[in-house]
Amino acid sequence: MGIADDAVEIRAHGWRTLAAVHGLIETALERALQSEHGISVVEYTVMDALNRQDGWHMRMRQLARAAALSSSATTRLVTRLEERGLLTRILCADDRRGIYTELTPAGMELLTRARPTHDEVLRQALDDAAQTPELAPLVGALRELTPEPGQVAREQGPAQPAT
Repeated sequence: MGIADDAVEIRAHGWRTLAAVHGLIETALERALQSEHGISVVEYTVMDALNRQDGWHMRMRQLARAAALSSSATTRLVTRLEERGLLTRILCADDRRGIYTELTPAGMELLTRARPTHDEVLRQALDDAAQTPELAPLVGALRELTPEPGQVAREQGPAQPAT
């Protein structure tokens, strides 16, 4: 194997490790969020993205990017959450073609109840992954790059709607 081949294998190994950690975390989060709060990981992600956005609303395209979904998947997801009373859509005042999505009070309440579950399961999943020698270096790097789950929310306090 040449130097170029070694570099490709190192990148591929890194990608496989990242995919393994992601899979472990997503499986644990999906199980906990569904059983305890009746929402999926992607539904939580969308509601969390809206909550963290100044003004509590986003255009559909921004929301699709934040959730790593296609436009059509985002539309279907927002429709489901809207039917459950967790999100609402409003026309953009300065561009009538644009549609904003925002959390409803019920969506905010559900997100507030689900966040501690999310943060604890994420912490536990990372702790569990760190016990696997092949995954431990990546978990260590992730912990170096990011604050403890919930730390940012504790420091900043809850988001407030724009007035």
